[in-house]
Amino acid sequence: MIEDVATDSSSSGEKSRPAPTRRARRVRMTGKERREQLLDIGRTLFADKGFEGTSVEEIAARAGVSKPVVYEHFGGKEGLYAVVVDREMRQLLDLVTGALTAGHPRELLEQAAFALLDYIETYTDGFRILVRDSPVAQSTGTFASLISDIATQVEDILGLEFKARGFDPKLAPLYAQALVGMVALTGQWWLDVRKPKKAEVAAHLVNLAWHGLENLESKPRLIGHRKN
Repeated sequence: MIEDVATDSSSSGEKSRPAPTRRARRVRMTGKERREQLLDIGRTLFADKGFEGTSVEEIAARAGVSKPVVYEHFGGKEGLYAVVVDREMRQLLDLVTGALTAGHPRELLEQAAFALLDYIETYTDGFRILVRDSPVAQSTGTFASLISDIATQVEDILGLEFKARGFDPKLAPLYAQALVGMVALTGQWWLDVRKPKKAEVAAHLVNLAWHGLENLESKPRLIGHRKN
């Protein structure tokens, strides 16, 4: 029968064609997975281009989603940026707090310097974001507020050291801000040059800070003509 001949390709000597391959299905992300993906992409773009240079369109395109998905998770670019900054702040504060374990005050200073330099080395994108001026109107999430938070951790240690040496412990916050600011700004410089090596940078920072504290005057005086 003609029908039999048409359906039996082997009888006509024709080679059977391979079955068409099915296109692999795209694995659908959960809401949590999509949120983490957007945070990772936003973190990279904010570090590279800054807040103003990054657009919702580019974030969405990198993630392979539409703009409304970004708005659904974060309410916009500002919301995404705020979450990225908050995570980096907590990451750095946890590193510094964890480093300040019991030990000699000089060793504590070394640990704090290493904690910041470790963060810069390991979380470079995060540090680049933190040292930029925050465009989001908030009292936290700026580099200055981060320095203040870390200084608070150091303040108690300095207060005990001041009291033991007969200095006014009420001045500990001032010295804590000065010390942490010195380390942070040096770290910001080291971020780009990466020379000398991290341990050497830490040693020089501690050298300046510790020997300055060691020879601290209980009542510092001004020697210039200006007195107020």
